[in-house]
Parts: sequence; C-alpha cells; structure tokens
Amino acid sequence: MPAPSSNHPDSQTGAGAALRGYEVLVCVSGGIAAYKTAALVSQLVQRGAGVTVAMTRSARRLVGPPTFRALTGRPVLTSLWGRHDPQIFQHLQPTENADLILVAPATANILGKLAQGIADDLVSTLLIAADSPVMVAPAMNCRMWRHPAVQRNVARLREDGVLFVGPEEGRLACDDVGPGRMSEPETLLEAVAAQLRTHRPKSTART
Repeated sequence: MPAPSSNHPDSQTGAGAALRGYEVLVCVSGGIAAYKTAALVSQLVQRGAGVTVAMTRSARRLVGPPTFRALTGRPVLTSLWGRHDPQIFQHLQPTENADLILVAPATANILGKLAQGIADDLVSTLLIAADSPVMVAPAMNCRMWRHPAVQRNVARLREDGVLFVGPEEGRLACDDVGPGRMSEPETLLEAVAAQLRTHRPKSTART
C-alpha cells in the first residue's frame, strides 16, 4: 500500500497537524512573486490547514490554476459566479468559511482597490466581503512601493486593520534593488500561523 501523501488526513499528525481545522483563503494577484505563493500554499496544506485559492486574471497568466488545484485538492476560484450554479455567490461563501484571508502577492493595484473599496473582480470583491482578518504580502517595484499614492493606500489599510507582512528589501524581478520584494514563504507561514492561533477555528466554534 502506498504511503499517504501530505494532503491525506492520516499523514497530518504531530507538527504536520498544527493548523488542522483552520481555513485560509489565499488570493493571488498578478505579480511574478506568485510562484512563492505556490510554495506557501503547499506548506500550509502540509500543516493541516484547509486552503482555498482565488486568482485574478493577471495572476493566471503567471501561474496556472492547475498548480494550486493540485496543491490544495480544491477547485481554484476565478469567477464571481459558480460554474455549475449561477445562484452560488463565489464572493460570499469562501469569506464566511475563512479564518484568514491572505493576499500574496499583493500588487499596488489590489492594495489600491481594497483601500478605496473598489470591487470589480472576484479577488477585490472577496476582500470587500471579508468576514475574517485580512493579511497582505506586498510585492512590486520599489518605485511603485514608494509612490505617495501607494503609501497613502497602505496607511489607510493599516488604519482599517489590514495586517501587513513585508515587503522586504532586495533585488527585484526587474533587477532594481530596494523595498518591494515579497516576503519568503517561510516568513509568511510563520505570520499566518501566528495570526490563526489567536482564535479558535471557525469550524470548531460552530460545533
């Protein structure tokens, strides 16, 4: 008999079950750092968390939904409407179940939408409908990060209670060096786990 995979319930024991019962909604926007998000999602699943991934159109040009479907064992959300039932509102149910919503990478575009209350696609609408803490991992060019408009949006989001992890200083995809590099998967994993452990999973609170 083959050994159970890391996604199999029987394999999620000890340290691997540290996040069992928690649900994380990971929203992926269109930054090249999306490949790091795949590594993070894999680590969350290995630690027992249930992970649902939602992607913007731009994100899907960088990492294919099948990657995240394979890592989570769940369909990837890409549309406001249910594929088989148009009465299923994809912008509400995932947020009701989530213990935490993580946006990684969080581009200048998605930060601006969230700060201004704009909901014009699946991911931005999920964020406006959030029924749980929201954590963002910014990733963009250093000139974009330093732009006054972006910094105003960041300040507004902090005031609204949005949690920030990063960005880090370093070499960026465009070869510029400065702030704007998305935090590494291990750093994000620690931040997500710490936030989740501040409260009981919604799934257990309902029982």
